[in-house]
Amino acid sequence: MKNFYLSSLAKLRDAVDGLGLLAMRIWLAQEFFIAGWMKLSYGRHAPEWFAGLSFPLPLNFLSADLNWLAAGIGETLLSALLLLGFQARFASLGLLFITWVAVYTVHFDLGFAGWDQIETEAGQGFKLPLMMACMLLATLTQGGGRWSADNIVCRLLRRVRLQTA
Repeated sequence: MKNFYLSSLAKLRDAVDGLGLLAMRIWLAQEFFIAGWMKLSYGRHAPEWFAGLSFPLPLNFLSADLNWLAAGIGETLLSALLLLGFQARFASLGLLFITWVAVYTVHFDLGFAGWDQIETEAGQGFKLPLMMACMLLATLTQGGGRWSADNIVCRLLRRVRLQTA
């Protein structure tokens, strides 16, 4: 009976392995995709509030319009990679950089406050970006997980290497 219980538990663990990373990737991808799409939908020219921001090095050498466009393209493309789990570590690193820039330029001065100010004129503190950064750190260190394109590619390459060896 004990062996049956342990084998059933192991099968269940194997079945759900990676679902947490998949759920995080899906949530993060939709958040960043919406933010990026909003920027790209606005147009090539940055809004006034964005143009007045002080960007960190080396981004301060770029125009506000170029920073706006780069952030929009980066959030959109990297979120698609993260969703698929293709080059998940690269996508996480890029999105971490974008998050750091956003916190540095906008969110940090607004304080830690988060949920009650997300959709208000008062803005948004750095609580939500900090949580997103922690989730990105998990995908940066662990990869996309079992349910990712990276994992599928690795398994296929392993199979090819075994067949040619």
